[in-house]
Amino acid sequence: MVPDHTGKGILLKADPIASAFRDEIKAAISQNPARAPKLIGILATSAAPSKFYADFTKKQCDELGVEFVLKTIGAAADPALSEGEGVEEAIIEANNDESVDGIMVYYPIFGVQQDHYLQQASDLRVVSPLKDVEGLHFKFHYNLYHKVPPVVNDTAPEGHVKSILPCTPLATVKCLEHIGVYNKILPYGDRAYGKTITVINRSEVVGRPLAALLANDGARVLSVDIDSIQEYTKRPRQSGESEQTRYHPRHVVHPSTLTLQDCLAISDVVVSAVPSASYKVKTEWLKDGCVCVNVAADKNFEKDVRDKASVYMPTIGKATIMMLLRNLYVLTPECASVAVLTLVSNSMRLRSYREVQHSASQSP
Repeated sequence: MVPDHTGKGILLKADPIASAFRDEIKAAISQNPARAPKLIGILATSAAPSKFYADFTKKQCDELGVEFVLKTIGAAADPALSEGEGVEEAIIEANNDESVDGIMVYYPIFGVQQDHYLQQASDLRVVSPLKDVEGLHFKFHYNLYHKVPPVVNDTAPEGHVKSILPCTPLATVKCLEHIGVYNKILPYGDRAYGKTITVINRSEVVGRPLAALLANDGARVLSVDIDSIQEYTKRPRQSGESEQTRYHPRHVVHPSTLTLQDCLAISDVVVSAVPSASYKVKTEWLKDGCVCVNVAADKNFEKDVRDKASVYMPTIGKATIMMLLRNLYVLTPECASVAVLTLVSNSMRLRSYREVQHSASQSP
């Protein structure tokens, strides 16, 4: 944290949050030196933020001993080529390369709709769920939205595996845990109870899965998008439910009549993920003492945000990369046994999934 004696809120960087997970990954890799996990990054756009993120990913991988290969195609390789040219072919090639354990694609490329196809289409013509370290595959989102219960004692039933969580929403939750938004005295799965959180932008990459995660943890979440505001909650108990059921096992969504200004005035936490340099959350609308987290590549908060916010995080990129590399580690077959002990809590044991898929294909 950066100390400030002017009465402003704390400016918090993601470094201490990322460091804890960096140490965890490093220790796990050192226990299994047979082969370093291999991550391939696919950069198909000339956008400066994507190039910066790719370079940053490489730096983090190098420090951890992860093999990182950046494949530049389209406008990233040659300005004469179109944005995104050849991206799908590059994904298919990486899917079929047995030496590759994880794939990440630097978005945005084409725009919301076509990028959504690359991220979440159900067949293997896009990023395979066996290699999707970003957690964007539709099956992972289905498990999150339906709060598929965890397996017991980290042992999945035959034919089943654990599911990973989207890395950016998960990193946001880890940041909020570090700040103290989550109450550790409360039972696990209910530690955000009592908090009102506004999440601006309801994309399938960040906003909607984040709202679901927070609501599943007990928060009242106000999900703000360009054309509507929705409320995510797993409370209260509905008529007809058992008296022993204190709240819904997973979140429910209702339309809200609140305005953005109304939402901000009552929110203990504000998370903004709007991909626009011109979009700004008005400081004067914020609740005194709130926590503000900027998830977008552009700064979504005004310069005086700390006049109202008690804590402000301008970026969570380093924490996001650590969540991504956690997922990568357990995608690597040679590392799976160690991963079960060290990283399985938020990751999918993809080696098991591959074995299940192989067995199914061999069945008569």
